[in-house]
Order: sequence, then structure tokens, then C-alpha cells
Amino acid sequence: MPASEFQKKALFFFVFSGIVTLILILLPFAESLLLSYLNIHFGITITPDGKVIGASGVSEPGMMTETAFSLFINIFHIIKIFLWMALVIVIVRFVSYLLFTKVFRNIRQSEVGSLVSTVFSIIIYIVSFFIIFQSQYPGIQLTPLFTGSTILGIVVGLAMQDTLGNLFAGMALQADQPFQVGDVVVISNRGSGVVESVSWRGVRIRTFQNKLLVLSNAVMGKETIEVAPRDNLNARIVHFSTLYSNSPARTINLVREAVRQVENVSPKIRPVVRIRDFAESGLDWEIKYWVDDYTKYNDTDAQIRQRIWYLFNREGIQFPFPTRTIYHESGVDAPTDVEYVNTTSEQLHTVPIFAPLSNDELERLAKASTLRVFAPGELIVRRGREGHSMFVITRGSVKVQIPDRGIPKTINKLSSNEFFGEMSLLTGQPRSANVIAEEETEVLQIKKTALKPLFEENPGLMKSICEIVEERQHLLTSTVPDERDITLEPEKGVLTSIKKFFGLD
Repeated sequence: MPASEFQKKALFFFVFSGIVTLILILLPFAESLLLSYLNIHFGITITPDGKVIGASGVSEPGMMTETAFSLFINIFHIIKIFLWMALVIVIVRFVSYLLFTKVFRNIRQSEVGSLVSTVFSIIIYIVSFFIIFQSQYPGIQLTPLFTGSTILGIVVGLAMQDTLGNLFAGMALQADQPFQVGDVVVISNRGSGVVESVSWRGVRIRTFQNKLLVLSNAVMGKETIEVAPRDNLNARIVHFSTLYSNSPARTINLVREAVRQVENVSPKIRPVVRIRDFAESGLDWEIKYWVDDYTKYNDTDAQIRQRIWYLFNREGIQFPFPTRTIYHESGVDAPTDVEYVNTTSEQLHTVPIFAPLSNDELERLAKASTLRVFAPGELIVRRGREGHSMFVITRGSVKVQIPDRGIPKTINKLSSNEFFGEMSLLTGQPRSANVIAEEETEVLQIKKTALKPLFEENPGLMKSICEIVEERQHLLTSTVPDERDITLEPEKGVLTSIKKFFGLD
């Protein structure tokens, strides 16, 4: 609440309370003056219980006179009751405002505070009314009123059994506060979703199919509820399987790194990849990870499964098939080694950095290259990491990003027949930028071990490639002047760094 609103409420409270209190103080004097006037001019005395007697103390005035004078006195009593109740209501509302908007302002469920405030306010109003009424009319006994209304109360209670059950069940739930608005709840045999509101009658839950599930508090009080708090790191488990021939240690490292890169996976706790069981056809695995926003866990689970598929496809890790099932795959046969080398050689021939290579050298380089596929949004190269390989894009596209004040900034986009990572391959420099696949991207990975034999046999090849790299470095420096660390120091020179890195004289 704004400070100005609090000031308005406080001013109204003090002004209204002061006026009502002043009137309550002045009313007894006005009543005393009226009684004195009646006694002096009419010889009438009114007892504290409201009985009218004449001046002799024995005879009573007429019926009309007694009724008129009693009416005047009752008006004073009614005004007092009204003013006292108004004062009680104002005090209760102001105190409730202070408690639930100032002291307990961090409570996320406004419905909880509203219901609790209303219930306790009604109780205070009822108790205060009976106390004030009894003080003004001490001769009237309220016990017969309660006794006479017992049967009516039973009838009303039976008629409102469900409503009252929801009310008290809601009070119990809100006192314990097992869940809050925004939490994800799973209710046995009912469904799951995000809590939208909690009222005195029931709970509204938005399911993950965007449907509205409304459950009464009485039903909620009897169900088993699984709660994933909104501001808590909640864990999820995803399963997958591999063949027994695949290395467990290698699988753990690769899968853990792939999961950490998925959006909505919390970086605060490292994902856990572990063997769940020795199954009939292979190893059963489970990934335990923690999500930042649990309401998106379905999308995150699906993204993790997608990344695992692409990872296994690149790394040659196979999913198991049931051993008692005959698996037959029909379709076009995979290309032979000769076809692969010819196709790859043609692709490498279009890359400017490999223009000095002869056909024979291109074929040897093609045989040593590896074809890899990356998922959309997957990180191919991480800035600052060591890398002894470069990549040639054969299908798809990537974006090159560097940090700019903590925010990723895209400085270039590359597509088919373009390459990146050549400085890490030739000089061993750490990666200078992040490279991320914009779509499903296929790349040729060329490692140091594939290029070194070519340099040893043809020293002139190194100098030709060096000139192309220096030209590319000059262009990159002029495009991104602030990224000085991505180039070599001028005094070292590219050729010297290549020789040193490959161990050549």
C-alpha cells in the first residue's frame, strides 16, 4: 500500500474515534440534564432500569406519559449502543489493516489474510455487541434468546452442512498453509496444476492443459497433496537407457554437461546422472536435476530428452532395443566410406582456409574428419575453453556470441560452407566466443591430429594457411575492436604460434 493511503486511513481513524468518544462522554451529561428537567418540571423520576414513577414515589403517571418518557431514555441507550459498536468496528478494521498490510505484508495469499480477518472480526463484533447491549439494558436476560434459537440453529446448521464444512476445512488449510498461490500441486486421483486462488469455499487450480480444476476445501482436506513450492528448487527425474557396451563414466560426463546447458535447469545444483538398474536390454539411467520454474517442467523434460538424442547421435552412444525383438530397418543404405570421403572433400574444397590443399591432401583430411549434429540452441563451442579442433558447417546455421556487460551479444552468423574455431586448431588459443546452433546444424570437426601430418609433409602449406588466417584475423579485429583477446599478440605472429603449437621447426 502507498504511504499516502495509510496516512488517510490513520487520519480517518483518529478523527472518527475522537468524535465518537467525545459524543459518548457528552451523552451522560445530556441524559442527566434531561432527567433533571423532567424531575423539576413534571415531578417524574426514572429509575436506572427505565421505570417511570411520580413525584410522590408511589403513584405512577399515565400510560401515554410513561411511554413517551421511556422512549426518550431508550433513544439515549440505542444511540450509545450504536456509537459503541461504530467505535468497535472502526478499531477492528484499522487494527486488521495494520496487521495484514503492514506487519504481515509478506504473506503471499491475500485470500488467507482476508478470510482469517473476516472470521475474527465477526467474532469480535458479536461478543462486543452482547457486552454493550448488556451494559445498557442490564435487566434484560439474553439467555432465553439463545435457548429459543437452538432449534433454529440446528436446522440452519444441517442446511448449511457443506458450506460450513468448506469454511472450517478452509480455515484449517489456511492455518497450516500447505501451499501458496503459484505453487504446483498434485492431488491424488484429481489432477495437477498451478494454484490460482484459495478462498473460504475452495481452491482453483489451473491444470497444464489450461483447464480450471475447482475443488472444495472439504475435499482438499481429505486428499493427499504433493506440493512443489514456487520459490523452491524442485527436483525432476528423467529416464533413459544405453547399451551395456557403452562406457558408464563417459555417459555420465557427456549427459551431465548436456543437461546443464538446457534452459530452466538450475545452475545452483549440479545435475546427477546415475545408473538406475541393470535391465534386460541395457543399462537404465536416471537424471536428477533441479528446475528454476517448476511450472515449465514438462517442456524442460522434453528438452532434456531431445538433447540426449542429439548427444548420443554425435557420440556414437546407442539406445538399446529389446533383445527378443527382431529389429529391421528398411530404407536407403548408408553411404560408403568412398562416397563419404568424396562428398567431404568437395565440401572442404569450398572452405577458403583449405584452398592451398591438393586433392590428395583434402581426401586425407576428409578421412580424419568427424561428422557431428547439434540441436537447435545447443552450445557447440564455449568461450574460454581449450580446443584443438575447428568446425566446418555442412548444414544449418550458427550464431557467434560474446558477453557484453553480462549479456550475450551476437557478433556474427555463419551458415553452410563457413567455418569457425580455426585459431584454436592452429595455435591452441582458448575459444574466443560462444558458438550456438540456431537450427539443427551438421558440422565437420577437424582436429589437430588430422592436420599435423599435412604440415610435416608440406611445410609450405603452413605458410599459405597462415596468410589466410592473418587476413581473417585482421577482418575480425576491425569488426569487433573491443575483443582484442581473440587475436594473437602482434609480436608473436600467427606462423610462429602455429609452429610452436604443432611442434614443428
